[in-house]
Amino acid sequence: MGGTNVWDAEWEVDEEQARTLIVRQFPQLSSKQVKRLGSGWDNTVFLIDNEYVFRFPRRTIAVGSIRMEGKLLPKLEAYMTIPYPKPLFYGEASDEYPAPFLGYAYVPGDFPIGLTEELRTLSAETLAKFLRRLHEFPVQAALKCGVQQDHRSLTDIASRKVKLLGFLSKVVDHLSPEESGVIEAYISRLQKDRVEAVNALLHGDLHFKNMLVNENGIVSGIIDWGDLSVGHPACDLSVAYSFLPPYARGVFFETYGGADEETKLLARLIAVYIPILILMQAVDEGNEAIAAEAKSNIMRALSD
Repeated sequence: MGGTNVWDAEWEVDEEQARTLIVRQFPQLSSKQVKRLGSGWDNTVFLIDNEYVFRFPRRTIAVGSIRMEGKLLPKLEAYMTIPYPKPLFYGEASDEYPAPFLGYAYVPGDFPIGLTEELRTLSAETLAKFLRRLHEFPVQAALKCGVQQDHRSLTDIASRKVKLLGFLSKVVDHLSPEESGVIEAYISRLQKDRVEAVNALLHGDLHFKNMLVNENGIVSGIIDWGDLSVGHPACDLSVAYSFLPPYARGVFFETYGGADEETKLLARLIAVYIPILILMQAVDEGNEAIAAEAKSNIMRALSD
């Protein structure tokens, strides 16, 4: 699949270049160790002495997000009930590197990979309180910071179904016949073409690669805010299906403040859609642990 994927980089930054770029603009960090943490679709991430994290855009499309994060993330502090990376260092584009970059306070924790269903349940109220407060942030204030409004047409179920079937065809060889059968049956049962638009400030990409857990397996950090946007809260509420077992969803929605059936329907769809994309990338990169976690997220989302 290489070369034409949406996650392919337009430019890459290695440890040496990152160190040069950081120290040139922030000489107070010159004695710190720079270590590459990894990369997502949009950014390459470096850890600075377990104190700070720097994110460098890999694609032109990510540049606007970095600028917007720099403006909006500090304003979210009063609304945050879970630790999140606050911007502290604002790097400018230069001849050496064509994009702005950001340095944040480091949020410690591990990705929630391979957690038991019982452990996941312990985070139900934590996640619901976090999303309840985030979704209360004033939409107009977010829009003034350059946040996009429903740029992904979240409420358009019909077109998302078509895309989902396309993605499924690309990973079907990496699913068991039972798994692919369950996903296909679910897609065919989706009869609604669209849900009513609702506007809230969204994290926009809430899944296991953007969540951190502490040593007890409880969610302790939410990272990668590059998809901050205004749109349907179901986008974030999808975590109730992908991350939580069915028996924990009641307390989640009760703590959040309730959700109608349309919202739950869209949340479940996104809880399948995002992990299928993660599975595609994991297959492309040969990352078996991420692929296995993505598959378990999909199957959990489709269980009642």
